[in-house]
Amino acid sequence: LGFSVDDGSPTSKTFEHVPSEIGAEEAEEVGVEHLLRDIKDTTVGTLSQRLTNQLLGLKGLHLQLQDMRDYLVQVVEGKLPINHQIVYQLQDIFNLLPDIGRGNFTDSLYVKTNDQMLVVYLAALIRSIIALHNLINNKLSNRDAEKKEGKKEEKPVVKEEESKKEVKAK
Repeated sequence: LGFSVDDGSPTSKTFEHVPSEIGAEEAEEVGVEHLLRDIKDTTVGTLSQRLTNQLLGLKGLHLQLQDMRDYLVQVVEGKLPINHQIVYQLQDIFNLLPDIGRGNFTDSLYVKTNDQMLVVYLAALIRSIIALHNLINNKLSNRDAEKKEGKKEEKPVVKEEESKKEVKAK
């Protein structure tokens, strides 16, 4: 996807087809699936993906704003003729921006940010509690399994001794 604003003509978007092929042998696919099955990366989650997407979006916005500024500077310096369609689009963009100078906007922004931070805190707390419960359940199941193994080992020994006593008695 590319476009330029070197002259006063309206911008147009063009798509270029890049031929590509992705492939793998079946053994490679099975191996990768086997490796990825047991991996649990806690850093890869909806929050980190959302933050990464927001960062990439802000970088893209910054580049677009730089392009707009460069275009306007070139128009002011007389290097490019005025394209009224572009100027109207820019005017619409800036008129639709929220008025962040008003006090109620900043108050509502603080409230929303605090709510989001509370949700993040609660999510981390709940994740910790669930991990603790899983650890306790795992410990209990291991203890029960050890008890069962201990009883199984004792019972055959007792039966062998009893059968020997019965044979001697006969």
